[in-house]
Amino acid sequence: MHILLVEDNALVASGIRTGLMLHGFSCDIASDMASAVYSAAHRHFDACVLDLGLPDGDGIDLLRQWREGRKDFPVLILSARDTMGDKVLGFESGSDDYLTKPFELQELVLRLHALLRRARGGATDLLQLGLCQVNTATGEVFRDGERVELARREWALLSSLLQARGRVLSLAQLHDSLYGFDLDVGSNAVNVHVHHLRKKLGPDVIETVRGTGFRLGARYGESAA
Repeated sequence: MHILLVEDNALVASGIRTGLMLHGFSCDIASDMASAVYSAAHRHFDACVLDLGLPDGDGIDLLRQWREGRKDFPVLILSARDTMGDKVLGFESGSDDYLTKPFELQELVLRLHALLRRARGGATDLLQLGLCQVNTATGEVFRDGERVELARREWALLSSLLQARGRVLSLAQLHDSLYGFDLDVGSNAVNVHVHHLRKKLGPDVIETVRGTGFRLGARYGESAA
C-alpha cells in the first residue's frame, strides 16, 4: 500500500518511512505543501500521513484544498498540536484520524490499517479469496490452510489490489505502490511480481486487463469487497 508522508523534518520523515516500509508499505515523502500538492496530483496513494507545521503553509489548509478538490484518500494528521481544539479543527477540515507527537510507530501502523480497512468498506482484517485467506493487518496469507510466504513486494502488490476492491490499477499505479516515487526499477518488475503471486495463490486470482493494468479476478473481487 502506498502512503504519502507530508513531513518537513527530514530525520523524522526518514524514520517513519523506514518503519512503514518494514511493515509492508511503500512511502513517498513530501517536505512541504507544494511538493505534496504535486505528488497527490501525479501519483496514486492509498492514504496520507500529514504533518501540520510545514515551511510554506499550514497542513490544515492543504487538507481543505484536497477535500474541496475531491481528493478522498484517507488522511491521518500526525502533529505536535495536541489540544482538543486542534483535533476538532483537524477532523472538521477533513481528517480521518489524528495522532499526536511523540508517538509509537506500531500505533501509527495500526491506525493506517484501520483507515485502509474502512476505506475498503470492511469490518474485519480477514478476507477470503477463494481457497486463500488473507489477514490484511498482519500480512499473513493461507491457501488450503497452509501458510503462503510472500515477499514484501508481492504482499504490497496484493494489498493494493485488495484495496482497489476490483477496480483496475494501471502498471504506473502498481509501480508506485511497490516502489514509491523515487526508485528506478525495471519496467517489467510489476509483471514479475504478478507472475509469482499467480503461482503461489492461483492463476485466476489476478486478472490482466489488456492495455490497462491488473485487478483481482472477478470472483475474488466480490469476496474481498
